[in-house]
Amino acid sequence: MTGFIIVNKAEGRSSAREVAVIKRLTHTPCGHMGTLDPMASGVLPVAVGNAARLFDYFLKKEKTYVATFRFGTHYDTLDTTGAVLNDGGRIPSKNEIIEAIPSLVGEVWQVPPKYSAKNVNGQRGYQLARGGVEFELPPKKVTVKSIKLLNGLGYGEFSFEIECGGGTYIRSIARDMAAKLGTFAAMSALKRTRSGPFLIENSVSTDLLDEDNLHKYFIPCDSVLPLESIYAEGETAKKIFNGVCVNCNYKDGLYKLYNAEKSFYGLAEVAEGILKVRTKLC
Repeated sequence: MTGFIIVNKAEGRSSAREVAVIKRLTHTPCGHMGTLDPMASGVLPVAVGNAARLFDYFLKKEKTYVATFRFGTHYDTLDTTGAVLNDGGRIPSKNEIIEAIPSLVGEVWQVPPKYSAKNVNGQRGYQLARGGVEFELPPKKVTVKSIKLLNGLGYGEFSFEIECGGGTYIRSIARDMAAKLGTFAAMSALKRTRSGPFLIENSVSTDLLDEDNLHKYFIPCDSVLPLESIYAEGETAKKIFNGVCVNCNYKDGLYKLYNAEKSFYGLAEVAEGILKVRTKLC
């Protein structure tokens, strides 16, 4: 099997646990396409078999979240699973939040949370933080496409819809938004509703899956790759499927590659009129 299952991860479960369920049902190596913290829920695309080779392709795609920020309290983890460092911050108004949002949108420099999987001299940030080691993480440029204030939930909490590029930390957005408002904030809930082409409407809880119904939720790789197609035939097929580059008239870029029988083979890349296999999937 080569393709995807879109898991609707439950809050409190690890991404690894959800992947293990799919692996057991498919009897095939699997991996997730971008982890979700245990406290988060929602879209977790699980790659089955060779679909995992598309990790870098999908990891960079835009994602959409519904997040809840709790203002007035500072947690060491930047979410409400951590220890409280300060509980005396003020609660901003809706209008203040709306006025602060534009400065957080676009290509922005963001410092990742210390309690994260960022690598620091061969160790994970969260390992060092839990051990009481002092360290700093450098800022990195991320893309935040939009932040929309949805509702005020009371008790200092507000919900937001956030569209962003891969590698963006929602917890850091909470921290940075609060800093602009002269207070503290932490993420108290997070749900991913989209990861690239994978939508929550097409997701399924692993509690509902078994070997008999798994096929209903199985997504072939080529159906979620928004690329033009190339059908290799004759001498071109003979060369390219044996690792030989060939001349072509296609414009530069990535393509879905099919054989003469129209069976999906993988990704092809064209650069300066030269066609080659980029990623073999089937």
